[in-house]
Amino acid sequence: MSEQALKELGDHIASTLGQAVLKVELKLGELMVTVRREQIVPVLTTLRDDPRCLFQQIMDVTAVDYPDRAERLEVVYNLLSIKHNQRVRVKLCTDEDTPVPSAVPVYSAANWMERETWDMYGVFFDGHPDLRRILTDYGFEGHPLRKDFPLTGYVECRYDEDQKRVVYEPVSLTQDFRTFDFLSPWEGMTNVMLPGDEKAQAPDTGSKP
Repeated sequence: MSEQALKELGDHIASTLGQAVLKVELKLGELMVTVRREQIVPVLTTLRDDPRCLFQQIMDVTAVDYPDRAERLEVVYNLLSIKHNQRVRVKLCTDEDTPVPSAVPVYSAANWMERETWDMYGVFFDGHPDLRRILTDYGFEGHPLRKDFPLTGYVECRYDEDQKRVVYEPVSLTQDFRTFDFLSPWEGMTNVMLPGDEKAQAPDTGSKP
């Protein structure tokens, strides 16, 4: 798809959707449309049904976390038009507490995609028919793909032989993973010559300075 064709499509979308569109841009050969959060359902409906668009397939719903922004979560919808062989990326912004209207009434395939976005980023989709976690375990705390989520998580699970069941406990590190003494062979290899290391040695010419 040529940039000129994408620009024409972007102009059409902007004129058709009017105030619902905040920005239309071309980046890296892709068309991206930023819209108002509360208008996402009519926007997606128009992009699906407009004869010039016909984006009848939703390929993905995900999010990006920008912790420094007031509305830190950017929700991203990737749409495909098989009829016109075109793609468009629709974006909106929200914060940790403000819900986003669910796209399920427009694209039924958005069901599990929105559940994953809720699970990983904590974006609440208002009107979703069954907004439950889909990748993490029951009772999981937090949202793992947020930038402020700890690398170790909050809890760990193990099988308890005495209780004969899986138990959850606060994370306990057997070793401070931020301290590296390079004495363990897993942290750094010392006095070990690997094939090819000899190439890094200065040649011995036998002469002294």
